[in-house]
Amino acid sequence: MSTSYRGGRRCPERLVGRVQVVFGVLGPVVAWDDAGDAIALKGPRHRAVLARLVVARGRVVPVNRLVDDLWLDPPPGALSAVRTFVASLRRAVEPQRPARTPAKLLVTEGPGYALRAEPDSVDAWRFEQVVAAAATLAPEEALTRLQEALGWWRGSAYAGFADASWALAERSRLAELRLQAIEQVAVARLSLGLAAEAVPDLDAHVTEHPWREDAWRLLALALYRAGRQGDALAVLRRARTLLVEQLGVDPGPGLRHLETDILNQADHLQPSVRNTDAAGRVWEAAAAAYDRTVATGARARLESTVGLLRNLAVTGGGGLQAAREHRIAATAAAEELGDPELTARVIGAYDVPAIWTRSDDEQHAAAIVQAAERALTALPAEQEAARARLLATIALESRGTHGSRGPEAAREAEQIARRLDDPAVLVFALNGLFMQSFHRAGLASKRDDIGAELIAVSARHGLVTYEVLGHLVRIQARSALADFAGADEQASAVDRLAERHELPLVGVFTQWYRALRLAAGGQASAAEVEAAYRDAAARLDGAGMPGLEGGLLPLALLAAGNVHPDEGLDWGPYEPWVRPLALLAQDRRADAAAALRKVPEPPRDLLYEAMWCLIAQAAIALDDQDAMRRAYQELAPAAAELAGAGSGLLTFGPVSDYLRKLRMVSANGSGASNQG
Repeated sequence: MSTSYRGGRRCPERLVGRVQVVFGVLGPVVAWDDAGDAIALKGPRHRAVLARLVVARGRVVPVNRLVDDLWLDPPPGALSAVRTFVASLRRAVEPQRPARTPAKLLVTEGPGYALRAEPDSVDAWRFEQVVAAAATLAPEEALTRLQEALGWWRGSAYAGFADASWALAERSRLAELRLQAIEQVAVARLSLGLAAEAVPDLDAHVTEHPWREDAWRLLALALYRAGRQGDALAVLRRARTLLVEQLGVDPGPGLRHLETDILNQADHLQPSVRNTDAAGRVWEAAAAAYDRTVATGARARLESTVGLLRNLAVTGGGGLQAAREHRIAATAAAEELGDPELTARVIGAYDVPAIWTRSDDEQHAAAIVQAAERALTALPAEQEAARARLLATIALESRGTHGSRGPEAAREAEQIARRLDDPAVLVFALNGLFMQSFHRAGLASKRDDIGAELIAVSARHGLVTYEVLGHLVRIQARSALADFAGADEQASAVDRLAERHELPLVGVFTQWYRALRLAAGGQASAAEVEAAYRDAAARLDGAGMPGLEGGLLPLALLAAGNVHPDEGLDWGPYEPWVRPLALLAQDRRADAAAALRKVPEPPRDLLYEAMWCLIAQAAIALDDQDAMRRAYQELAPAAAELAGAGSGLLTFGPVSDYLRKLRMVSANGSGASNQG
């Protein structure tokens, strides 16, 4: 079945004109109309009802069962609430249905409800069909259809309902089907002679799911066919170690026989068809030559590995996660050799641009900082370029940690880089300087200057990833300064670069920016804004950036006015600053006041002003004069900016509005009487 793009979503062409709604559960639960536009499904419980009916696959779910599934302790009126949810869903998915006519999609039958959706109108059901059919298709068609079907996944199946008992079995079943599909893609690639192309995805796959023996077998076979016999055997040894030490079992016959065949270079291991593209042939030949000519224990392999990791980190979520893990191993291996100059090169060569100011893995970051500090101590003073790279690494990996050595390291790296007149070292140092430019509010203009210099230097010297970084920095800075026309120009420019150079992670940030743009414009409906943010959040699932992902969607919806602070959402790292407002919304003023007194100082990062605005809201409502004074002092330097917009993701509105309210309430001496 072919598909077409409608409203940015894949919709089966043969559905057009026959059904009006397509349901998505391979990620957050959503629905699209036949034009591909998102349908507003209202709140979490509305989505839960819809998801529960999709799980039932057309069978009737009694109302009493829905009540038990939606609430651990059903409140009075739960039955009526479920009926209200169903009525609202019906209006959303069948907007043209005449009044008082029976529903055709979400029907009432006997004691409950059922979803009478067509087999092709639910993405999970279509996915099952593709996976089942792939085994009977020619490799070319199987590869095309499986890759397309895997693209339907926008996150974990039934995201948002991970703890719901009624969703557990279905989530597990779909997750297993997805893993099978990934392995079927590898089988198809191997059949087509695309061994080198199969390796990166399989490597990420076994890293995430190390107990899948068939995945290890496919990875080893792909490496062998790519001319990397040594790596293939190393993979099999790694699989054996994991299985024996972690599970207490020996590898199965598939892995044992493959190891024997590789050692014997069995003829049947070679594919019967070779259809490798030019780039693949070059890769395979170069990799094979490297394996032949560079000794296994050679130090050059470590430096070459870091170069690969640097490129791997910008290829997508799986690549970013794998690069992060292998980077620690490469650094440790370099330190074990006792060569500080080699260690410095290995650490400093990983100059992957960074835009988000919260670390994805704090332990990993701390370990890298410690290794860089040790290398700095042992490195000869005349190795200035290496020192600058180590200092830039410390500045980057110290992001968001107040009172660290990061600012000093950033300034020193910049000074050395400018003295050396080395553009590659300079852009790395500027990235560190950006990460340390959050010591107070109101520094968007400074960051805009950093972004402009990054673009100028990178464009002159062909440093594409740092040119991309410069545009992303300027998107954030121009958004903070309410110059959305300028931010739009940066977003268009960076999207063009990302497409030309195959940098998929860039789209995560520009899609979030466009959701912010929609929210800040004031012209879109609440449903449109929510749909835009939910679509953007779906891009984050699997993107390998947990430091960015955690709690971001609820915070964005709170900023846009689509949710209330007391809705019991997962606020992630932002919970301490939301908690006083949540308690106020529950009319628990004493608890809210206590929570406000305990609220920590916000991290010095891209959402610094946003967190202080949350503090200001609670302080005004509680007439906490001390908290109001602190909020005013911290926010005053950002009077000309939009709170939170410097993230390029969300905004709580003009900082000047909060300052005006703080002045007014403080002057009147009573927050309670001035909340209007």
